[in-house]
Amino acid sequence: MAYIETLLSDILVTLKSVGVLVSLLLIIIGGLVYGLAQLQPGDTRGKWQNMAIGIFVGGVVIAAIIGAAELIQLVSSNLLT
Repeated sequence: MAYIETLLSDILVTLKSVGVLVSLLLIIIGGLVYGLAQLQPGDTRGKWQNMAIGIFVGGVVIAAIIGAAELIQLVSSNLLT
């Protein structure tokens, strides 16, 4: 049982260190793509905007998971004991 708790703690540390960078990059890239979408003709603008919003939302979801990572780890370790 101790091995699983150690594994979950290691996953938490990895999420916190890598996830913040990935989240910020996705949010910034989403904003840049949305801005570039405004320069496109009308028939392709919607595709670019859709992709940009998807990238932005992905960054926000990753940030929410990172914010709740400690709570997720705590609840999951209590379920195993």
